[in-house]
Amino acid sequence: MNHLYERVAYLRGLAEGMEVDKSSKEGKLLVNILDVLEDFADACSDLHDDVEDLDDYVETIDEDLAIVEDEVFDEIEDEDYDEEDIDFVEVECPNCNESIYLDEDFMDHHNEETELICPSCHEKIYIEEECSCGEHGCCDHEHE
Repeated sequence: MNHLYERVAYLRGLAEGMEVDKSSKEGKLLVNILDVLEDFADACSDLHDDVEDLDDYVETIDEDLAIVEDEVFDEIEDEDYDEEDIDFVEVECPNCNESIYLDEDFMDHHNEETELICPSCHEKIYIEEECSCGEHGCCDHEHE
């Protein structure tokens, strides 16, 4: 940024060397142009400082995020996560007819009717527990 200040100072020196009359119309114009150029140099310098501060801040956030990622992914690796161990149940949304896949363990931990929000149409849907006879919600009767 120093090069901008040096160039403005050079132009000021030229104006003084030319003995520009500051009381004339042309002299007032040149002096004001030089003042504006100096203001631009100040603004550029301030922006440069702000960008450097933001760069430092983003770098710090990136380092912190890397630490968090290491912790999270290490935990997943420690659990020996295997996608093949997950069984899904396919359910069709009665509102939009889209297929929704639910973890079978989720279904095992919920009794009777479960309320969910469809990820496609965002409407409430109710999932009934399927009885061992293959019918929904029939667990009130005895099976032969």
